[in-house]
Amino acid sequence: MIDVTPLRVSREFRIVFVARIVSIFGLGFASVALPTQVYELTGSSFLVATVHTANAVSVLCGTLVGGVLADRGDRRRLIVVGRASAVVGYGALAANSLVPDDPLLWVIYAVALFTGFFGSFSAVALQAAAPGFVPRDRLPAAGALLALNGELGAVLAPALGGVLIATAGMGGNYTITAVLSLVTTALVWRLPRLEPDGQHRGRPVLEAVADGARFAVRHRVVGPLLLLGFAQLLFAAPYVLINEFTDTVLGGGPAMVGMLYTAPALGALLGSLTSGWTAHVRRNGTVLLAAVVLCGAAVLGLGLSPVFWAAFAFLALLGFGQVAEEILRYALLQSHTPDALRGRVNSLWTAQATIGDSAGALTLGALAPLLGAAVAITAGGAMTVLSVGALALAFPGLRAARVLAEEPREDVPAEPDDTPVATGRPHRERTEHPASLSATTEYEE
Repeated sequence: MIDVTPLRVSREFRIVFVARIVSIFGLGFASVALPTQVYELTGSSFLVATVHTANAVSVLCGTLVGGVLADRGDRRRLIVVGRASAVVGYGALAANSLVPDDPLLWVIYAVALFTGFFGSFSAVALQAAAPGFVPRDRLPAAGALLALNGELGAVLAPALGGVLIATAGMGGNYTITAVLSLVTTALVWRLPRLEPDGQHRGRPVLEAVADGARFAVRHRVVGPLLLLGFAQLLFAAPYVLINEFTDTVLGGGPAMVGMLYTAPALGALLGSLTSGWTAHVRRNGTVLLAAVVLCGAAVLGLGLSPVFWAAFAFLALLGFGQVAEEILRYALLQSHTPDALRGRVNSLWTAQATIGDSAGALTLGALAPLLGAAVAITAGGAMTVLSVGALALAFPGLRAARVLAEEPREDVPAEPDDTPVATGRPHRERTEHPASLSATTEYEE
């Protein structure tokens, strides 16, 4: 079963765990209200999509800026700013819902841009800071607990958000979201100052972003992890075709579509609750590759499914594989990234996930009219398996990767092949590097 040791041993991790689940529920409520309100105002699915796109672009920009800021100063301050921006944004949406005639559409766009940009500061800073709250051998357990509250939010929050709209209206939904955001702001305020190691305050923003990108590209574990995540999002994300697949292959309607959308979340929730085994894995990279192969096989099986129960089972298996991948990837990415670069590397991960998710939806959406939904999904599953095989052959460091027992040095990328799994709290070395040190020297293997 899931390992709850991080909650027992770390006050800071308990604060983060509680604050994150409250935040996820609040954002889940808003994720239902925003598109519903825009559609009620305009009757246009295109305008609903443009609000989503505006938010995604602002998240992408805020993620890159937040990654630099998270490596320059107090990460707690960034987390508080991100959560406080949600209080302001959703408070504005609640007030906008009370406009006598119709709510103002431009206010909704403005809030989507505002909360997307500043809210991403909180996400990146939290990802960068959280690994320091637990012993390094408990990083998989920390990843599993964070995945668990994410899956609970994915399963329950949208349904509760719909109930809130029905009972309290749009204004009530936004007000409750703003109040929950205020609660999370108060919770994260209780964290200690979270200064990164080896700060580079004097570096220009673009140069700092480039340093993080160079480190990720040249590192024999971090770079392949980013490629593996991109391949999975590009080919093993069939959700955009579920409606068409249900209609043309399974012969079902909206009720069946809803159940199929629920299946991955249920599989992921089961995977989170039974994730204790991840703490005992020694060759994390090999098992991570196997988890992504499992995702590809599940998508392949979905495309070949002729009946509802088979499609539901394969989507649940996909969710199980995705949460296993998420836990193992979290532990590897955080343990192989020096604390001084963790903000920028996590921002790169979030950015590639955002781009990969959009590119994957566009890829499968473009294939479906040419091949049909079932064949497009099947092709995506096959490409996932082939991509994992190619990456495993091309990057032996990823196959041999393990969770590091010591904090990696910023100037020497970690060698994963013979590094033992951690057995206790990390010994953290603080190393300062002059601002004039070139990135080429700093990250040369």
